[in-house]
Amino acid sequence: MSPSRSILLVGEGNFSFSSSVCKLDSESGSNITATCLQHQEEALRHDGAAANIQTIEDSGGSVLFEVDCTKLGECAFLKGRVFDRVVFNFPHCGRKSGVKKNRELLKNFFLSCVEVLAEDGEVHVSLCNGQGGTPADQPKREWHNSWQIVQMEEVVEGEMVHYNIPAELSDYVSRGFLSSDSIHPVKLVQDFLLEGLGEHWPVSMKRDPFPHLISAKQLQTCCHDLDNLQYYWIHLLQKELTSQAQEDDAVFSNIKATSPPTKADRVRSKGTESLQSVCCHDFNLEVEGGLYLLRPSLLPQLEELLINKDISGNAEPQEEIDQSSEVEGSEAEEACDSCNGSSSLLFGISGVVFRSVPISLWALPAFHEILLTGVFPLENEPVKLMGHELEALLSPYGVSIVTEEKTLHLVAQPMGLIGKVFASNTADGNNHVTVSASLNLDLLAVLLFSLPDWRLLWSHDPRFLKQFSLRPPPGTSFQPFSLYPESFSFDISFWTGPAWEEKMFHAIAREASCGTVEQVKLIDTFSHPDLSQTSYCYRLTYHSHTHALSHTQALTFHKELEVLLSSRMQVTVR
Repeated sequence: MSPSRSILLVGEGNFSFSSSVCKLDSESGSNITATCLQHQEEALRHDGAAANIQTIEDSGGSVLFEVDCTKLGECAFLKGRVFDRVVFNFPHCGRKSGVKKNRELLKNFFLSCVEVLAEDGEVHVSLCNGQGGTPADQPKREWHNSWQIVQMEEVVEGEMVHYNIPAELSDYVSRGFLSSDSIHPVKLVQDFLLEGLGEHWPVSMKRDPFPHLISAKQLQTCCHDLDNLQYYWIHLLQKELTSQAQEDDAVFSNIKATSPPTKADRVRSKGTESLQSVCCHDFNLEVEGGLYLLRPSLLPQLEELLINKDISGNAEPQEEIDQSSEVEGSEAEEACDSCNGSSSLLFGISGVVFRSVPISLWALPAFHEILLTGVFPLENEPVKLMGHELEALLSPYGVSIVTEEKTLHLVAQPMGLIGKVFASNTADGNNHVTVSASLNLDLLAVLLFSLPDWRLLWSHDPRFLKQFSLRPPPGTSFQPFSLYPESFSFDISFWTGPAWEEKMFHAIAREASCGTVEQVKLIDTFSHPDLSQTSYCYRLTYHSHTHALSHTQALTFHKELEVLLSSRMQVTVR
C-alpha cells in the first residue's frame, strides 16, 4: 500500500486481517480504522480477537464496534472523516440468507461508502470464488444465482452529472433532519405518524438514497396536480463517465469504485450556488437531452423504487411480516416482497422536496415530505380509511379533512393545505386500488409543537434543538427565543428590463435577505405609455424568530437586494 493512506476496514470478525495489515504496513504511516458490527463483548469472544485488537491499537490504529457498513454516514465516530480505501472482506448477511439479501448488502454498502470515501478513493470487496458473477469467477455461476457485484457497484459508479443548487436553497440541502439518530422536530413528527399508523398497518420506510435531481420524464406519469411554474429547473454543468477496473485473472473479485465529489466540493457559501452531483445510472436520468429539475415531490422516486415490487394485489404472502412500525434498508424490501397486496403493508420514503413559490407566510421553498403508499381492496374504501386514521392522529392539533374530487385534503389554520390522501391507480382489475398519502412534515411540526414560524426548523441556533433533546411528545409547546421579535418594512421601486420575471425577483429576495423576508406585497404598478416599460413597487417585511434582527441589518439586506436586482435582472431602481 502507498504511504500515509487512511484505510477503513468494515465487517471484521476477529480483526485478524486488520492486524496483519498493521504489521505489514507499520512503516508507511497509514492510518487504520477497523470496525465490526458486533458489540464489543460479542466481538471479543472470537478466538484471537483481543490480541489482534491490541496489535491494531499498538500500531496507532483504532477499533470501533457496532458499526453498520450500510450506514457509515450515521456513525458518530466516522462523521467528518474520509478514507483513501474502504475494505470489506467476504461480506455476508449470515446463515442461509440467499443471493438477494447479499446483493442488497453490497448495494447499500456501496451507497454508504459515498459518505466516507475521499476524492479518488477506492472501495475493495473480496468475495469467494463464484459469488461475484464476474469473468474472474471460475467456475462462473449463472447470472441470476450470483451476487451481481458489478451491477450493485453501478449504483455508485454509473454516469455522474453535476449541477448547481440555486443560491436561495443553499441552506436547505444536506441537513440530515431525518437521520436515524435525529432529534429534530420533523423527525419526531415522522416517528409519531409511523407509530400511529403502525397500529393499523406495518409501515416499511426506505431510507432516502435518491438524488434531489430528477428528469422531467419522471413526472409524466404522476404529479399531474403540481404547478409546473413551481419547478426549479436545473441546467447540468457537465457529465463524466467513470470507469471500472476488473482483474480478469483474480481468484476473487476486487472492485474499485470512483467516488463522487467530496463534501468539501459541496460546501455552501452565501451568495453562491452549491455544487451537487448525482449518479444517474441507477435513477433512470437520461443524460442525452431532456430537462431536469429539483424534485417537487417524492412520488416519482417512490414509484421507481416500487417498480420491481409486486404491489398489484396478485402476490401471494410468502411469510408473516414483522408488525413493527418502521423497517429500514434491506428489511424494507424484504417486507415489501412479503406483502400480499391487501392492506398488509404501507411502503414509504421521506425527504426534502423543492417548490419555487412566491414569498409569503406559509409558502415553503423546501420542506420534508413523507409519502406512504399501499394496495387495498376497493370494498374497504381505502381512501376514506386512511384519511380517517390520519384525522384521528392529527385532529387534536387542528387538522381537518376536506374532500375534493375523490381526494382528501388535510388542512389546518393558518397554513392551509398540509397533506392529501389519494388513489393513484387501480390494481388487479377492479378489486384493489393503490392509495397514497403525502404529508408536509415541516408544517405538521409547526402545528404539533406550536412553532411561531416554519423558518425556525432550519435554524442553526443550538438553542432550537436543545428544546427537543428529550424528544418531547406532540403537543409540547416550543418556547420562543424572543417574545416580541421586531419586524421592519421597506419599499423598493424599479423599472423592469427585458429579463424581468417575478419568480426570479422572489428568489433573489430570499437570497439577499438570508431568508429573513417574511412577506412580499405588490403595492403599485405603472406602465409608461411611451417607453414600453413597467414600474413595480413592492413592500418587503423583514422578520426573524431565530435572532434579534436590527433595523441596520434589515436595511443592509434591503440594499443588497437592490444591488442583486440591478446586476442580475437589469432593472433600474428608482
